[in-house]
Amino acid sequence: MSGLSRELRAFEDRIGYAFNRPELLRRALTHPSVVSPTKDDNQRLEFLGDRVLGLVMAEALLAEDRAATEGQLAPRFNALVRKECCAEVAREIGLGEVLKLGRSEMLSGGRRKQALLGDAMEAVIAAVYLDAGFTEAQAMILRLWGDRVTSVKADARDPKTALQEWAQARGMTPPAYRELKREGPDHAPVFTIVAELADGRSSEAEAGSKRQAEQAAAKALLARLEAK
Repeated sequence: MSGLSRELRAFEDRIGYAFNRPELLRRALTHPSVVSPTKDDNQRLEFLGDRVLGLVMAEALLAEDRAATEGQLAPRFNALVRKECCAEVAREIGLGEVLKLGRSEMLSGGRRKQALLGDAMEAVIAAVYLDAGFTEAQAMILRLWGDRVTSVKADARDPKTALQEWAQARGMTPPAYRELKREGPDHAPVFTIVAELADGRSSEAEAGSKRQAEQAAAKALLARLEAK
């Protein structure tokens, strides 16, 4: 017996790793909003996990494309380690379902929040690293990230950066972003943002944060521009 609940044992199955020290997993899944006399939350693990993930992805990208330059590798690396990607993986393995939250975070939809999921994913990586070493942590990361490493685009810059560079290359001023509306409750807002070029071409998008909506609007506008 691992000393873990049925839910956490099922989570171990989903990540493909069984802990020798279950307390590491519990700590990785405990958000700082939980009131505890020991404050055994996942913040320090998150710090470590971010570094472990970075090393794994740097090695994987070098092995995947031996001819790539540093300038080509850097945006791919950033795409694979950024919080959005970590949160995406966390959702795929149902991490939010086992995340331990304080009452305020639970009521505000914390199990769905990108930042919380991304941080907890990094903490789980650190927990595996401390429990069994780099090789096991590396194996889990590559298993969970799957074909993201091989399919990440050669130019994986974020859409806002790519759109700005597109405009500047044509002598245009940087695109502008405007909030058109905000809907939904405070704990789960939906923002609608428009990305607009100086010549009037624009695209709209909506998401749960302004940053995400801006990125989505930039991506949609880039797609329109490239299609022409």
